This record gives sequence, structure tokens and C-alpha cells, in this order.
Amino acid sequence: MRIRTILIIAGVLVAAAAGWRVTHPVNNKPAEEQAGRNGAVPVGIAVAQKGDIDVILSALGTVTPLSEVTIRTQISGQLTGIGFQEGQIVHENDFLAQIDPRPYENALAQAQGQLAKDQALLKDSEVVFGRYQKLFKQDSIARQQLDTQESLVQQHRGEVQSDQAQVEAAKLNLQYCHITAPFAGRVGLRQVDAGNYVQTSAAIVTLAQTQPITVLFTLPEDNVPELVKRMQNGAPIEVTAFDRNQAAKLASGKVSSMDNKIDSATGTVKLRAQFDNEEAILFPNQFVNVKVLLNTLHDVTTIPLTGVQRGVPGTFVYLVMPENTVTVRPVKLGADDGTKVAVTEGLAPDDKIVVDGADKLREGAKVSLPSEQSGAETSGDSQRKSDTSQE
Repeated sequence: MRIRTILIIAGVLVAAAAGWRVTHPVNNKPAEEQAGRNGAVPVGIAVAQKGDIDVILSALGTVTPLSEVTIRTQISGQLTGIGFQEGQIVHENDFLAQIDPRPYENALAQAQGQLAKDQALLKDSEVVFGRYQKLFKQDSIARQQLDTQESLVQQHRGEVQSDQAQVEAAKLNLQYCHITAPFAGRVGLRQVDAGNYVQTSAAIVTLAQTQPITVLFTLPEDNVPELVKRMQNGAPIEVTAFDRNQAAKLASGKVSSMDNKIDSATGTVKLRAQFDNEEAILFPNQFVNVKVLLNTLHDVTTIPLTGVQRGVPGTFVYLVMPENTVTVRPVKLGADDGTKVAVTEGLAPDDKIVVDGADKLREGAKVSLPSEQSGAETSGDSQRKSDTSQE
């Protein structure tokens, strides 16, 4: 008996709830669902426009110094001084390191002494040779004695030349004791400390020229003809370097050179771009994203890339017709700059295309344009306010 009573009460409650829903309909669906119920699909649109578009090529690049050298000692000796701080920016001919010069000063003095000795012998032999020439004319000495003295003069001249070379070599070694920067740049970490005895070709530090600096990158071989044409005409090819996430622009520069051959394994060609790098943002061996402005197309029809669809017809767009329906329009595309693309065939300026909501469309589908959606939302808000006031 109790179970029967409970079932009767539950039935009454369900019937009451159903009656309240019938007399108080809830209108809380968004305008898009209402439009869909009426047969029109809400979409976002864009208008094809006439304008310019940049032909931009993307690539991965590696920052490389314009010049890089390992500073080495060309003589052996004790390293008596270091003239730089690690990571310091140095200028051309700035002092970097000092080798103990005393052994080489002594070698220079010895070479100069030998030169002076041989110069004296040369002078004496020349004086004797001059005297022999007079005696030979007077028929006072034999021809052989004159020739022997002449040979002695030539011997002493050769010794003097050798001594002069020894003096120059000693002076050069003395210059090698004082090591300077061959060009302006940034020094790396010190590889040897003062006080060590260094052998010939021992590395002291590396020096990299970073202002200006270059970026090495590759582009597909299909772009080679256009690149060669631009470079032969002397037209600058602008390059922009972005960080790894392509979020921050690092520097702007220009292509400075291109390799003389295509890599057959990858089908790409290497290029080098040069950047002033005045703020030292680019650092050697840093990976960057490169954007190359290859060309600029003028007076072309452009649309957003988001409006381009791909399927059985190939590349197409949904073209909005005057009666607010869409039709599939095949198009041929040209260059793009990452956000918009040039349309070479299929569209005219002022044509409206769908850029949002295309996944719900088909040929001949009816669409709701943004202005109509705004109106529907306004009408829905008014209706909800009216319902609220009646309650």
C-alpha cells in the first residue's frame, strides 16, 4: 500500500514539472544554435582585396662570426702576461699576451754582432780587390790572384746577406713576443694562464668578429634563379632573424653571398646574410629563424590563408553569394606571406569568402553572416528580457 502511494505522488510531480516546462519555455541557446535550427550556418567572412604581398621564404639559420681565429703563439717561451678579460670586446692591435722577450733580444744582439763582423770583412776584401785590380792593370800580379780575391768578396757579400736575414728573423721573433688582436671582436675563455711555458702554436684564446656578424642558412634550389637574378642586378635581399619561437625579432640584415653549388643530397643552396649586430643580440652558433624577403608582388588579389580549403576539387574557397548561400569556387594560389595568399585565378576583388566555420558547409548551404548573427543575438536578448519581466 505504501509503495503504491509513493508511485502516485511521483507521477503527480513529473506531470507538474512537464506542465511548467510547456508554459515556461527556456530560451538560453546561443544565437549560433538558433541560426543553425533555422537552416543557416553561422560563419566568419573576409573580402578579397587588391594590394601588395611580400614573397617571404622561411629557413633555419646558424649565427656565425664574420671572422674567427684562434690566437696562437708563434714562438716558444714563458707566458709572462695576459692583457684581456674573458669575454671582453677588443679592438684591432689591442694587447692580448706577452712572451718573455729576453732570449730573443739576446738572439737579435748576437745576429747584429755577426752582421757587423761580416760587414767589416766584406769591406776589407773589397779594398784588397780594388788594389789587385790596379796591380793587374800594371801587370804586377797574376790573373788567378785577382779572381781569387773577387770570389772572396762575393763570399763575404753572401755572408752579410745571410746575417741581415738572421737579424730580421730575430726582430720578427721579438715582435712575436708581443701578441695583439688581428681584428676587433670578442675574445673567448682563456686557454692558458700566465707563467706557463708555451710551445710553438700553443692556443691562448679564440677571437670572433661579432660586429658585424653573419647568419648561415639554406633555401630550396627552386628559389635559386630568382636569387641569382636579384643578386646580379644588385638588388638587396632583406633578411630578418627571429628567435627560436619566432616570437621576437632579433635583427635585420641583407644577403651578402651565396654558395657556388647546390647540395645534391638536400636540394638546397647555402646563403650568408650579414647583420650589423650593434646591440650584440646575435651570438655565434645561435640558432635563429630566418625570413627572407625575396620579392614583392604588386596589385594582386589577396585573401587570408584561413579561407583556403583543400579537398577533391583541389584548392578552393567557399564563395558567399548574394542570397547568402555558398558555392565551391576552385582557385589557383600564388605566393603567401604567412597570413595572406595571392589568388591568381578564381576570385575577383570584393568577393566574400568564408574564413571561419567552413567545416560545416557544403555546396549551396545557407549561411548566416556576422551582421545577421549580431541581430539575432540582440533579438534573443530582448526575448529573454521579456520572459524575465513576465515571470
